Amino acid sequence: MKKLAITGVLALVFTVTNAFTSTPVKKEVPVKDATITWVGKKVGGQHTGTIDLKNGNLVMEGQEIVGGTFVIDMTSIQVTDLQAGRGKEKLEGHLNSPQFFGIEEFPTATFKIKKAKRNGSNYVLAGDITIKGVSQSIQVDLTMEGNKATTKLVIDRTKHGITYGSASLVDTLKNKAISDDFELKISFSI
Repeated sequence: MKKLAITGVLALVFTVTNAFTSTPVKKEVPVKDATITWVGKKVGGQHTGTIDLKNGNLVMEGQEIVGGTFVIDMTSIQVTDLQAGRGKEKLEGHLNSPQFFGIEEFPTATFKIKKAKRNGSNYVLAGDITIKGVSQSIQVDLTMEGNKATTKLVIDRTKHGITYGSASLVDTLKNKAISDDFELKISFSI
């Protein structure tokens, strides 16, 4: 009788423990619903465009983000503020070249979430972004509204070895300088 009682108590403890712990689940981000727009600034103006998400996922534990990985298709860079035959192809070629993103050698960039801290419907995501094979730690604010997520990243390109036209370089003419920072605005559904 004593063995039966002990077995029953252990079974109850095991059941209760399993009810409060959950196994992380990987939720794929539908690529077709994701949008990424970019802004690059220079003295006297800026350029805008789009880039595609190749694949992505969030690792969820219950309703909490605990990790994830996003892969950006660098070969999909498009310029949206210039028309064909009026500088669009030239700028896209320059962005694809080794002076910028070097897409032949580095066709993807990644963001890997290492930590996530929730504050209501917002998160602060800490992780590593890898561009041109160089990883840098960053923090990103992510807003969740229902199943829709939005964020904005500001990335210092020089930390990834992209120094062409940087105002921080002594030999760059200041009136032709390109900002070291560029912005990515990202939205996706889960």
